[in-house]
Amino acid sequence: MTDLETFRAETRAWLQENCPPECRGPIASDEDRVWGGRNAEFRTPGHKLWMERMGARGWTAPEWPSEYGGGGLSREEAKVLASEMRRIDAQMPLSSFGIWMLGPALLQFGTEEQKKRFLPEIVRGEIRWCQGYSEPGAGSDLAGLQTRAEDRGDHWIVNGQKIWTSYADKADWIFCLVRTDPDAPKHLGISFVLFDMATPGVTTKPITLISGKSPFCETFFDDVRVEKENLVGTLNRGWDVAKALLAHERTMIGAIGDVGGRPVGQVATDAIGVDDEGRLDDAMLRARIAELEIDAAAFRLSMERVGDQVKARQVNPAIASMLKYYGSELNKRRHELLMAAGGADALEWESERSDHGGAARDWLRTKANSIEGGTSEVQLNIIAKHLLQLPGA
Repeated sequence: MTDLETFRAETRAWLQENCPPECRGPIASDEDRVWGGRNAEFRTPGHKLWMERMGARGWTAPEWPSEYGGGGLSREEAKVLASEMRRIDAQMPLSSFGIWMLGPALLQFGTEEQKKRFLPEIVRGEIRWCQGYSEPGAGSDLAGLQTRAEDRGDHWIVNGQKIWTSYADKADWIFCLVRTDPDAPKHLGISFVLFDMATPGVTTKPITLISGKSPFCETFFDDVRVEKENLVGTLNRGWDVAKALLAHERTMIGAIGDVGGRPVGQVATDAIGVDDEGRLDDAMLRARIAELEIDAAAFRLSMERVGDQVKARQVNPAIASMLKYYGSELNKRRHELLMAAGGADALEWESERSDHGGAARDWLRTKANSIEGGTSEVQLNIIAKHLLQLPGA
């Protein structure tokens, strides 16, 4: 038996023994995800146990170095872990901007002290992060941000506003872009800092979307003290950190195209029924669902290939824009099909029967996929310029 086969057998046995029954099966909604943090909420005691068990092994961040709390797995071992989790339909034990975005940036740019302080807490789900990037006047043109950090010797005083700050009202800490040199060109003079959301002067205000709910917030900073030790990377070179983190964020958003949850075909069959041959009784919808499933399978394989290329440092950074664009489009298509399958019933908004309009609200929420993390138009420009090398793009 090869080392990888041994690892698979041991992993299969451990998962079978340690993944609680309530943590197997599709996640029904965003509210059912485990986000961790100081004020973590768990749908069941099993979800808390699942996060703790996986965090203790470092398997919430399986490829991070073990010295920072990660699993220390090779790329091949991480693939085995993922496949064995899929085999028993195990849910993701922890959803975390710390794992998806900040952690990779800290591994690349952080000091040894920052890595040892923050990464183990992220892996164990003990700290929840939000992202302070976009501002009312600096969305697609992020480098135009105006949140200021005034140097006060051993600390900065931060004033300004961020917007579309996902889960800011629930986060423990924020990773934030601030302008530390107002006289420098706009892509320079920006620094990347970390600070506790409980710091005096930080306030948040939720933003409601057309879906009737939203994770987004406005975030305000009024004379917020930020310690110098929480600078990540080089002073006034935060744009370098920001770009690296954006690549991870866009890949994360793109991953929604790897559709999880209950298959669309099953949902459609329940709503519409089957024909005499046991097939979905709507030939046109059946063809559209088959097309989606084929495209999603191809996208899943593309995500795996890009993961291998990233590990080997052989990937163009602009690939993240391709994944973000196509993943967003796949997710929107999936929810369009779910609405089509439900017909008029899918438009229900508040009834118990429709889970308070769950399908319609989720469908409306997907419209933001092509805006958040950089609009589709911005992504297409990046693809045209850096991947296709089109003139004048």
